[in-house]
Amino acid sequence: MISSSSLRSLLNREEVFPFLVPDIPPELDLSHGVILYLEGISVSFDGFKAINDLNLYIDDGELRCIIGPNGAGKTTMMDIITGKTRPDIGSAWFGQGINLLKLDEPEIAAKGIGRKFQKPTVFEEHTVHTNLELAMAGDKSVWKTLKAKLSSEQKDSIYEVATLIGLKEQIRTRAGSLSHGQKQWLEIGMLLMQSPKLLLIDEPVAGMTQQEMERTAELLTTLSGQHSVIVVEHDMDFVRSIARKVSVLHQGSILAEGTMDEVQNNQQVVEVYLGE
Repeated sequence: MISSSSLRSLLNREEVFPFLVPDIPPELDLSHGVILYLEGISVSFDGFKAINDLNLYIDDGELRCIIGPNGAGKTTMMDIITGKTRPDIGSAWFGQGINLLKLDEPEIAAKGIGRKFQKPTVFEEHTVHTNLELAMAGDKSVWKTLKAKLSSEQKDSIYEVATLIGLKEQIRTRAGSLSHGQKQWLEIGMLLMQSPKLLLIDEPVAGMTQQEMERTAELLTTLSGQHSVIVVEHDMDFVRSIARKVSVLHQGSILAEGTMDEVQNNQQVVEVYLGE
């Protein structure tokens, strides 16, 4: 596994990992410094208001942690951002020029929003290399992808991503043989192959060892800057290790925002989140 110091050294060299600089669509206007706007969002399911007048703003290059009790609306929020769920009212913009509510899931992904679910979804019968190759931005036809000849740049990107996620030594290993943590890293690597500008990461450290959690914290922290990263997580020790700004979601709206210390000392958060 690549060490943290080696990882930081490599990632400070843009020419070594050029894939870390995503291709930004021309309509993604980031002139205001904000990459995601959710304003006045509400959605109900069978009379239950899962999201209630939600307002959330994510800065370009920011790493934001979203916390909240079960049922707070975290998954529904990500479903709205990625086009899986349409809100009843409100607006959702990617930068200044991309109206997410007018796009479907594949179109939103093509604009530069990638999502990693809690449970790893990798092709277990294929190698790490093939998983990264299949995830590469471009034609998604499995047959065409497997039959196509990779360019030198594409080969370099695959090995660079494998190095970044700590799986260079396992690049010819079948994904089904990887540990749980390694599968999580592989899925993050698969997202990176699509050159996203915004990454949504759902509970990345559930079931991980302490060492794997530390490695994941290093990886996500390093990705921020070139990418915007939203992390939904229940493990408060992990959140504290990566959090710059935390948003607390409760009953479908933002209850509090600030540093980890600020939200943990917020009396409303203590009452509704910590159960005191």
